[in-house]
Amino acid sequence: MKTTTFLTYVGEQCGKAEEAINFYTSIFPNSEIKSIIKYQEGEAGGTPDLIKYGVFTLNDTEYMVSESNFDHPWSFTPGVSLFVECKSEIEIQTLFEKLYSNGGQIMVPLDNYEGSGDYGFGKKYGWCEDKYGISWQLNLSE
Repeated sequence: MKTTTFLTYVGEQCGKAEEAINFYTSIFPNSEIKSIIKYQEGEAGGTPDLIKYGVFTLNDTEYMVSESNFDHPWSFTPGVSLFVECKSEIEIQTLFEKLYSNGGQIMVPLDNYEGSGDYGFGKKYGWCEDKYGISWQLNLSE
């Protein structure tokens, strides 16, 4: 058995999935877009410019992606986020800044635990949402 995170871009995020995965694979090491299948003309759920089904990896972890132009009553929520274990100060700082920049938002500032409380994860922690609506928790555990 295998579990994989599946990201579905709907509503105002529909049409941004390919841009998002290109961005993600450019900032995470050992990452690639494995496949992208677009909707056929007239196919329900999308148009030929939208991703029907795609697979990509971030640091060798596989993710699946799709877009739908149906009027879904849901979208991404910070209640479910991607948790990233970073190995250095430079790595956590760089990733955090890239992820929230250009229209994202900081949910928990990237900070050392000293003075801000210990979340129990490691030495430094931050939580942000990128401009595509995906929520990211970054942690420096060493």
